Amino acid sequence: MGLNKNKIFGYSSLILFLFGTALILLGLFKYPEHAIGFSVSGVGFYAIAWAFNALRGRV
Repeated sequence: MGLNKNKIFGYSSLILFLFGTALILLGLFKYPEHAIGFSVSGVGFYAIAWAFNALRGRV
């Protein structure tokens, strides 16, 4: 199975989306006193995943 650039961008955006979700949920349930920091970091991961997803097929 060869990985071309579109598959690499797809897998990396999926992994970043999962990390962002994990950060948000970790902040909400495990560390509620630091939830804003975890949530902002998670939204940042979402933004990077969105940018990678937008780059698929264009690079």
